[in-house]
Amino acid sequence: MENRITGTWCTLLLPLNSDDSIDFGKLEVQIDALIAFGVSGIYSNGTAAEFYSQSEVEFDQISELLAERCRAKATPFQIGCNHVNPMLALERVKRAAALQPDAIQVILPDWTVPSMDEIVDFLMAVQQAANPIRLVLYNPPHAKRVLLPEEYGILRESGVRLADCKVKGGDAAWYAAMRQSDPELSLGVPGHTLASGILAGADGSYSNIACLHPGAAQTWYHLMAVDMERALELEKRIGLFMEQLIRPYITRYRYSNQAVDKLMAAVGGWAPITTRLRWPYRGVHEREVGAVRIEAERIIPEFFPTN
Repeated sequence: MENRITGTWCTLLLPLNSDDSIDFGKLEVQIDALIAFGVSGIYSNGTAAEFYSQSEVEFDQISELLAERCRAKATPFQIGCNHVNPMLALERVKRAAALQPDAIQVILPDWTVPSMDEIVDFLMAVQQAANPIRLVLYNPPHAKRVLLPEEYGILRESGVRLADCKVKGGDAAWYAAMRQSDPELSLGVPGHTLASGILAGADGSYSNIACLHPGAAQTWYHLMAVDMERALELEKRIGLFMEQLIRPYITRYRYSNQAVDKLMAAVGGWAPITTRLRWPYRGVHEREVGAVRIEAERIIPEFFPTN
């Protein structure tokens, strides 16, 4: 459909100084690099941007910088208004809507798992505050409540009009159920499974693998339109990279998703991004970057293009 949100959407990652303040100069360099790579779109304040650790002043600075840089180059952008406090999330939506992004992202209320009625109440209020900006529900696999396909149908019947959602994806039956529940809803799946996801019915991704190299991730997305067989072969090697080099940091060493996102960005080296996370969370040590890069270049050399 014409209004679907498609392609490889790339996250901002929070560049931090040694005192945990945000380096806005490096953030500007990062945004400009993403724009230069020609990615499908850029979004702020997801998990990798450590939205949970930002003050309201910092949130506004990040949102305004993203809007300014993207609007100057006609690059689509979304503003993540995520917050564990739903009242603060709603206030973020009101301020972000004035910047006229292509969409606004929200997570579900997080501290206590909400009921379906509470989810509807929350999203209806957000929708009213964002109008006419479209809404994206950021509902990844690690969310405290992951909605089922039939629950997206309940949202639609209740008057909630989502443009897109970030979800894990599923089998053929899952995609069929999602399309039946809300035929107009775009489906954004994890970046490392984008090729098989598009074959199954996904529209695009809020891409984790783009942290490694946004330009390479975008090139891979374009490859899917002309040579899906090659794109699927690359997906297998991306999966090997994730399984062997990234997943152990989560399963064995208990690092967070944002820690491994920043690790991948440091390995890719496409912008001045370190592995540091904002206190009290810990990133993967910088000494790990070189070893991961050597193996990553062997498995997926496409993600280390020469300039």
